[in-house]
Amino acid sequence: MGILSRFLPKRKQPEIKNNIPKEKKNMQKAFGLYCNSHHGTSDGKLCPKCTALLATVMNKINRCQYGITKPICDRCDNLCFGAKQNKDFLTIMQASQKGMFLKHPIMAIKHKLAGMGVDYVKYQRQKKEDDKAKAKEKAAKEKNKKKTESKEKS
Repeated sequence: MGILSRFLPKRKQPEIKNNIPKEKKNMQKAFGLYCNSHHGTSDGKLCPKCTALLATVMNKINRCQYGITKPICDRCDNLCFGAKQNKDFLTIMQASQKGMFLKHPIMAIKHKLAGMGVDYVKYQRQKKEDDKAKAKEKAAKEKNKKKTESKEKS
């Protein structure tokens, strides 16, 4: 502990934010926009098919294995529901993207930034794994090189 450490501000632990309520609100609005434009409903009301899919999605979000630290569902590695439901969900989210930017621009921009953050974390994780693999390969090559040199000397 140095002398200056008394005068420097102490580091705060990063806060873990619960993004699940925001994610649910984003999905409800996106589903409402999609259903209004594709199924002819009005005022954010949903048709029975979209209501069933939204209920499934909300149920799965509540049971997410990541808990409050969950990434955005669009970027998640683990599929929570079946292939058909996942395809329908991604179709709805992609189709309502333009409408979200027009009707709820701040919400859409925050969602995009959160998605970019997830992508950046995945990139950094992959880069770290690649660096470790390269370091192991280099160490193995040096070890083999030393073994061959020692055999040649003997």
